[in-house]
Amino acid sequence: MNVQSLSSRKAPMSDAEAQVRRDLAAAYRLVASYGMDDSIYTHISARVPGTEDQFLINPFGMLFRDITASSLVKIDLEGRIIEPSPYDVNPAGFTIHSAIHSTRHDAVCVAHTHTLAGVAVSSLEEGLQPCNQWALQFHNRVVYHEFEGIALDHSERERLIADLGPTSRAMILRNHGLLTVGRTVAEAFLLMLNLNRACEVQIAIQSTGKKIHMVPDAVCELTAQQYEGGDSNRLPGSADPDAREWAAMLRRLGPPDATTYLD
Repeated sequence: MNVQSLSSRKAPMSDAEAQVRRDLAAAYRLVASYGMDDSIYTHISARVPGTEDQFLINPFGMLFRDITASSLVKIDLEGRIIEPSPYDVNPAGFTIHSAIHSTRHDAVCVAHTHTLAGVAVSSLEEGLQPCNQWALQFHNRVVYHEFEGIALDHSERERLIADLGPTSRAMILRNHGLLTVGRTVAEAFLLMLNLNRACEVQIAIQSTGKKIHMVPDAVCELTAQQYEGGDSNRLPGSADPDAREWAAMLRRLGPPDATTYLD
């Protein structure tokens, strides 16, 4: 595989970009580790620090388990590859991610998956139900976008952006899959992990054929707010509610010197 390492790139790279690349590569490998990948399809992107019109995305054709910090492709909102790369990008991935990065300036990272449970719930008329604790994180906070076919038509971007709105961090793409928006790579990944778990539990409950015990609306809202506060997860002295869990996720990948996502 002819991929330059970060240290051997000719173009200068900021420490901030190097860190985002490492986090994004880790997110790809974690998605694979949790079985949320779909062959070479789906995608996670991250805005290049210090820019408004450039983002990093996976090389099309590479398995998520193999993605490294240096193999990520840097493109702009017009789809132009910014730095030399032996890879191109998934056209559907460009449509979805360029739409969100162009409008949601808080969207540092955007994750999209086709998990079995996520696609199943996206295909149910009632969508995600407030029937388990993971689902309550998204109570009245998940939005929906109708299926329009494989996302190759750039005109769909306007409707995707309109459905996502200015603040939503979770979207269910009807008959298609799941999408999350994070202010960090960690946030986008952890939201996706929990959204998929919520879908898995819902499908498991519905498969019993028994009546679902629903949670009162007031408790649903309280739980969603507790998730948003993140105080129970916060490391002492840290302003980042995801820092504790993200550090644990990185350890799941093994010691840094035993993995290649930090190449």
